Amino acid sequence: MAELGVSGVGLGRADSGGGAGRAGADPLLPQEENGVDGRAIRVGTRRSQLARIQTDSVVTMLRELYPDLHFEIVAMSTTGDKILDTALSKIGEKSLFTKELENALERNEVDLVVHSLKDLPTSLPPDFTIGAVCKRENPLDAVVFHPKNCGKTLSLLPEKSVIGTSSLRRAAQLKKKFPHLEFRDIRGNLNTRLKKLDEKEDFSAIILAAAGLKRMGWENRIGQLLSPEDCLYAVGQGALAVEVRAKDQEILNMEGGCSVPVAVNTLLKDGQLYLTGAVYSLDGSDSLKETMQTGVSYPHQNEDGPNDDVQHVGITAKNVPGQAQEAAENLGVELASLLLSKGAKHILSVARQLNDAR
Repeated sequence: MAELGVSGVGLGRADSGGGAGRAGADPLLPQEENGVDGRAIRVGTRRSQLARIQTDSVVTMLRELYPDLHFEIVAMSTTGDKILDTALSKIGEKSLFTKELENALERNEVDLVVHSLKDLPTSLPPDFTIGAVCKRENPLDAVVFHPKNCGKTLSLLPEKSVIGTSSLRRAAQLKKKFPHLEFRDIRGNLNTRLKKLDEKEDFSAIILAAAGLKRMGWENRIGQLLSPEDCLYAVGQGALAVEVRAKDQEILNMEGGCSVPVAVNTLLKDGQLYLTGAVYSLDGSDSLKETMQTGVSYPHQNEDGPNDDVQHVGITAKNVPGQAQEAAENLGVELASLLLSKGAKHILSVARQLNDAR
């Protein structure tokens, strides 16, 4: 449904690039025939305000491209939305924000689902595919400060200041970078977390995705953007993914992990894809970080080329040359293998055990 940017795959979920030189293909490119015969297209989404804003943006693009089609938005709550008194990493469910949506997709109650790409688990169910990844927003993490700390940075906060985050990845890295701070779990949607920050004295600051704040119109609340040197972002952060049934060619022909401290940074420049991956212990004291690169500049193949219909890690990307997808996927696999060979599995195993014991 959308033209994909080059995807760096591995260490979790396909990643469409970030930073200077990242892929910038126009989202949701139309095809000559959409093949949906004027039927209503039902679009699944979570109920939160941010999820609705994200889904509305995708549907707006689709309506502009296909004015003769009718789109209906179907909102529902997910496990992650319902369980707010437990840390995400302790719930014990990989598909915290996607399972109910995928169930509806499987039952043909919806035709496609809009996700935050970072919310998708490592692998998709066998009958589903990512048919589109829209042009990515800023993938970096952002710090939102309590009003009393306006104008400060994390390094300038007093000793023992409490920072709220629901992400082990963020906490693990920032504990190492800012050992004078304490990190505490905070749950709820963006509105809820900002209210907890502003109306109470429990937190000096909270860490959120810059992309979500921008989509909500709250960029002015960003007090500090965390560079990759401070905190590598989540795989897929800042990108929206459209999940569909893998065999639903009518929809495809419109062509247009929260629980482990794993992080990435990607850069696409001069036909080279650079991928940095890292794993951390819960307190950030033990970590592994490596960078690898590969060439991804390949011409588009003919319609009957050998790789036209190949899916790479659950993604259908007809507008990206198969060789480029394969190179990006192999880069992710090779980087993951390198980290594993240096002890990443042990670090993550210990992190999971400690997290379960907390």
